[in-house]
Amino acid sequence: MTINPLLGPVVALVAWTLVMLIWMAIVRFSGTKKAGIDIGKSVGGRGQDLEGRVDGKVNWPAHNYAHLHEQPTIFYAIVLALVAMGDTAVINLYLAWGYVALRIVHSIWQATVNQVKVRAPLFLLSALCLLGLTVHAAARIIHDSGLLSG
Repeated sequence: MTINPLLGPVVALVAWTLVMLIWMAIVRFSGTKKAGIDIGKSVGGRGQDLEGRVDGKVNWPAHNYAHLHEQPTIFYAIVLALVAMGDTAVINLYLAWGYVALRIVHSIWQATVNQVKVRAPLFLLSALCLLGLTVHAAARIIHDSGLLSG
């Protein structure tokens, strides 16, 4: 069985999301303890209930973890669509790895420094990678389906 190399960035981003889950848990448990919150006595609480109750930095990894369940879902969908089409274009592999690298840098920045003036361009660049992947997938569908032929 030959494995499409586009699956590498998918697995890498899933792995990174799990790293952020662990990071979030460590920071949250430490932050709630420092704030005097006994999570053992909490019933039915949600992470967002900690907003304003703990130092804002405690929630930064959680915010990023949530972000990794938003736009990246589109990344997974388009990359898996490209894999299903049998795409092996090197440009798409570069775009997919670029997307993952930018999301990892975005995560680290958001969880530590969190200045929007840096986060926003990282997000925009990753979105451009996603746009490139989408345009390539759409072009492949249009070309292969013969929609533009007379």
